[in-house]
Formats: sequence, C-alpha cells, structure tokens
Amino acid sequence: MTDHDAEGTGAVIVTVVLGLAAAAFLGLGWVAQQHVAYTEPLGEMLHVRLLFDLARKPIWLAGIAAMVGGQVLGGLALRGADVASVEPLLATNLIFALASAALIYQERLGAAEWVGAVLVSGGVAVFLLAGRPHGGGMPASDTMLWAAVLIVAGVGAGMVAVALRMPLQAKAMLLAGAAGALYGLQDALTRGSLLTLARGPAALFTSWQPYLLPVIAATGILLNQSAFDAAPLRISLPATTATEPIIGIVLGVAIFGERLHVDPPALAGAVGGLVALVAGIVILGRSPFLAKSEQGQNAPPARR
Repeated sequence: MTDHDAEGTGAVIVTVVLGLAAAAFLGLGWVAQQHVAYTEPLGEMLHVRLLFDLARKPIWLAGIAAMVGGQVLGGLALRGADVASVEPLLATNLIFALASAALIYQERLGAAEWVGAVLVSGGVAVFLLAGRPHGGGMPASDTMLWAAVLIVAGVGAGMVAVALRMPLQAKAMLLAGAAGALYGLQDALTRGSLLTLARGPAALFTSWQPYLLPVIAATGILLNQSAFDAAPLRISLPATTATEPIIGIVLGVAIFGERLHVDPPALAGAVGGLVALVAGIVILGRSPFLAKSEQGQNAPPARR
C-alpha cells in the first residue's frame, strides 16, 4: 500500500468515525427533545413561544446540546468528505435513538429492531461501497446555491401548508419531513461554507452562507419540535431521518458536482442501499421503544 493509499484509507476511517459519533449525539438529542416536547400544549405548535417554553426545561436543553454536538461533528466530517458520503452515516442516528430509548426505559430490543438496524447499517455500507461518492467543489456562481435554497424552502413550506389541514399523526410526519429537508439544506450549506473557508477567513465572512445557516437551523428546530409535540417519536423522527440524507445527497450532486459511480452494478447497489436505508428507518421508527416517552404522566391521552 502506498502512502497515498494509506492517507486515503485514514481519511475514510476518520470520516466514518466522525459521522457515526455525530449520529450518536443526534439520536440521543432527539430522544431527550421529544420526551419534553410531547408534553407541551398543541396550541404552541409552529409558534416561536414553543421554543421559549422548551428552553426552560433542562432535559430539552441537554437534548439540544447533544444535537449541536452532533452537528459540529457532522460539520467536521463534511470538512474532509463529500455530502453524499457523510449523509448516509448521519442517517444512522435513528439506531442510536432506539438504543438510547431502550436503555432509558430498560427494555430489550426485539427482532424487528434488529432487522431495522441491519437494514440501516447495511444500506449505508452498500451505498458507500457501490456509489463511492467523490469529488465536488464550489460552483462557479452562487446561482445554484440560491436556487437550492428557494426550492427546498418552497418544498418545506408546501409540506407545512398541507400539514396544517391534516390529522395529528400525518401533521407530525409532514412537519418532520419539512424539518429533514431543511436539515439536508443545512448540511449542503455547511459543506459550501467549509469549501469557502479554504479560500481564507475573509472569504467566509464575506459569503452569505454562514449568515443563512442559523436561520435555516432555527426553522428546522421549530418544525421538528412541533412534530415532536404532535406525535410520538416513532411517527415523527423517521420522516426527518429519511428526508435529510436524500436532500443532502441530491444537493451535493446537483450543486457541488459530487460524482457517483453510475455503471449498472454500482447504480443498482447504490439504489438498493438507499432503499434498504429508508426501509430500515421506517421499521425502526415503528419500534415501541421510541414511543415510551409518550407514556409520561403529563402526556395528554387524547393525542395518542
């Protein structure tokens, strides 16, 4: 093995470790946030005061801290790898959420949870091995980035508009999907900000992307907490977990020119990996362990 090959292998290992560590923090953060948000009044859904009320709860703040830690680690992973490589790793956060909920509520994992875990982990591995995403860089102009922001924001707004007229469970899934779309956009803009930083700190401060990131992040958090307020984690989290990597991968390829191997075997493997990933997320999202937080004394029975 040459020094170049060894460096490449080391970079891949670092990316995988950072991506999985980020997923672990995200999963733990989701459990803590939903545990608190589900007890909030439905009238605060999609209102900023929901975040102010939640901010007074130590467990929710700990969940936010864990989520921020996961996003920082995810940003470090994006610094050395493409969005299409990191997003599938971040999607394993649902496994860590499941494990955290099982430990908190002292329950053993059943056969369905193991099947879901294998599908998610196997789907990530197959996608990375078959697609081998690589390359990419900043687009020649900001037009593509702005177009992506407008398109994703429009899709998210449309999902919210439809959610307002739906029953609680469908509302939760649509709001969570909108949050996942914004998180995918956030990952793409994070990648763009890191690529801009390579030109020097001055280039980063004169770019619009870092200033838009907090707005997208705050909106995503509000949508996610509203989804957690509307339905148990098993209903609200899978939509976020499935939407974020799909949006992130599409934006990585469309905006930053990241490339996937597209010969028939590689394409079939990549598609099969994504299908397994989404199927595993759905199975894990239906786990009863992720619903334990709805059984608290303050959870309104009528909302189950």
